[in-house]
Amino acid sequence: MRGLTGAGPGRARGSSQAVITVGAVLAAVAPFAAACGTGGTGARDEGPAHASAVAGAVASPSPSPSDTYRRVDAVTLIKKDPEVSTAVKRELKPCSGDDYPVDVAYGDLTGGALDDVVVNVLTCGDAVGIGSYVYRDVRGSYKNVFKAEESPVYAEIDKGDLSVTKQVYEKGDPVSSPSGENVITYSWSAGRFVQEHFHHNEYGNATGGQPTPAPDDN
Repeated sequence: MRGLTGAGPGRARGSSQAVITVGAVLAAVAPFAAACGTGGTGARDEGPAHASAVAGAVASPSPSPSDTYRRVDAVTLIKKDPEVSTAVKRELKPCSGDDYPVDVAYGDLTGGALDDVVVNVLTCGDAVGIGSYVYRDVRGSYKNVFKAEESPVYAEIDKGDLSVTKQVYEKGDPVSSPSGENVITYSWSAGRFVQEHFHHNEYGNATGGQPTPAPDDN
């Protein structure tokens, strides 16, 4: 299995990325008081110190990469997921050897204890996205919380939001040259992804196919 391989439709405009923040642990040690190390998962939100706090208290550390990141077998995840269509599973085959056409990104989209997993399934020949999925850790198992299978499609993590790009083809457009794209941004709210923004880009042939934003309807 590979991660972030090939050239999916959305990667010309920005690669998938996972953002994990590593915080520094600061400890103030008072005379005759031994410094104590903190354990567990740590606290994500920390309030101001209480007025009665004594010297020697240790600030809770931010989650480290090992606390929030857990690598998954994306191919097995897709094949065993009942939410993934039979058509996508049928197309998910090695391009050569054990090299599957999947892109995987890890990052915090839903505020869970572990990083969420974004998986894009592509075609081997032209790397067209045929399915995009988001998995969230729920009590030790990954649950499908988002899917888009209207090909061509590609999902990415963008500043904590989910950005989904869908290529738009006019009649006669070759696979390699769509007429434009729709970009939809989702945020996590009340246990599900909610659409926040939508914009459409049109590709200008005279400029080598670079996207040109269409006028906003709003």
